[in-house]
Amino acid sequence: MASRTASPLIHPDMDDLDLFKIMGALTDETRLTIVVTLAASPGLACNGFTRDVTPSVLTRHFRVLREAGVIRQHDEGTRRINTLRKEELDQRFPGLLDLVLKESVGRVTPYTNADCA
Repeated sequence: MASRTASPLIHPDMDDLDLFKIMGALTDETRLTIVVTLAASPGLACNGFTRDVTPSVLTRHFRVLREAGVIRQHDEGTRRINTLRKEELDQRFPGLLDLVLKESVGRVTPYTNADCA
């Protein structure tokens, strides 16, 4: 059985970040909630974010966010750690993430059962 780290995690370079891919990734409420949670508590592992979706669905949400360039993931042992790419996003699209977080107030609530790394 192949380990989860057998295939490399693909992260777009800062110059390859696409505004429309980023905004498309943020249209889903679960993905927006993941972003809001990571803004409040950076460096969280994938497990424990939510119990209202299956692990495979949650994995897909993380992949969409990673491939759009919104988050960065890396493995630490058996845990996959997630962080927002805030500095890179601010450099490429100044103020975008702050605006998304501001507009999400009242729409989504950060997960409170997230496991800290």
